[in-house]
Amino acid sequence: MTDDKTPAGPLRGIKVLDASTILAGPLTAQILGDFGEVIKIEHPAKPDGMRGHGLDKNGVPLWWKMVGRNKQTVTLNLSTPDGQEIFRDLATDADVVVENFRPGTFERWGLSYAELTERNPALIMLRVTGFGQQGPYATRPAFGTLVESMSGFAHLTGHPDGPPTLPAFGLADSIVGIAGSSAVSMALFERERNGGTGQEIDLDLLTPIMTAVGPGVIYADQLGIDQQRTGNRSQNNAPRNLYRTKDDHWVAVSTSAQTIAERVLRLVGHPEVIDEHWFATGRTRAEHADLLDEYVGGWIADRTRDEVVEAFEDAGAAVAPVYRPSDLLTDPQVVATDMVTTVDDDELGPVRMQNVMWRMGRSPGAIRHAGRPAGADTDRVLSHLGCTPEHIDELRARGVI
Repeated sequence: MTDDKTPAGPLRGIKVLDASTILAGPLTAQILGDFGEVIKIEHPAKPDGMRGHGLDKNGVPLWWKMVGRNKQTVTLNLSTPDGQEIFRDLATDADVVVENFRPGTFERWGLSYAELTERNPALIMLRVTGFGQQGPYATRPAFGTLVESMSGFAHLTGHPDGPPTLPAFGLADSIVGIAGSSAVSMALFERERNGGTGQEIDLDLLTPIMTAVGPGVIYADQLGIDQQRTGNRSQNNAPRNLYRTKDDHWVAVSTSAQTIAERVLRLVGHPEVIDEHWFATGRTRAEHADLLDEYVGGWIADRTRDEVVEAFEDAGAAVAPVYRPSDLLTDPQVVATDMVTTVDDDELGPVRMQNVMWRMGRSPGAIRHAGRPAGADTDRVLSHLGCTPEHIDELRARGVI
């Protein structure tokens, strides 16, 4: 982390307007903000709902500290003519706009991509919606829970004799946030290579998680089958499961590589199965998961978690403990590589949060500050647009900011 308030990463000089709410759009902007400049636009009376998600400390929202980091916060009522004009002014020298209102909302406000690019042809506009800008579902309200259900994720998650299961966190939105930052980066690269003209990006919540779920669609198309729930097992390899240790911890074992599977079975004292014809591929090993789980699970149950992890590491086999979030704060690898870093915050003091998502050797990103209160930078940003203090006070009195 650096104390320098000017972005020094590969997106230095790139300005992003984050006009989105809840998780997918704000996370896109958070990732971009780790490497560049982001101005967060929020309604004066109804700021981003992310501020009300999750737990708080003394009234300070904790999740917001992470997803709002590196963002200058500006309050602006986009449903008013003055608010719309200020947004157009901000977009005139911006590089990216991120918005996630229902299709047609920005058009109704006079902030369509076509109108914004009359002043700024280089602008890139990322539009995040539940189902996309077109199609019969375009105007439906959608949240991550709905697309986690539609994508096949819930259908595949859970035990075979149990119900479909939803994730306990914002999985779909988080995947879209990462995908959105990738899409914007591609558009910036394309703009630089091909004449400096921006483009509009239509990103829905469903496609990224549907892609992450895997080959289910092509299986249904080509084989006419739907994958079924397998609990913690896999249809692609075995042994693969969560196993309880002697001291009542859990560890995860995966054998996606053939050599790892062989090492695991030698370690647990059953090298004889390696010569079985069915042991030659992950798929056929999965057909004998009961036997392999008996061998691996029985061996692990007689040992403590530390003993299991040490033995697996010595054997070159793949294992990991099932962590609680608090365990990440002391894990040697997490600490050594600063995956969780400390940020000094004006409201909370030192705060630990997940660090920049990837470590670039020549142009690394940085967390310059944690998420700020709504509107903390409004006066400064508007003064750069030429607004006088008197004008700013008048806009605030009318509820525009």
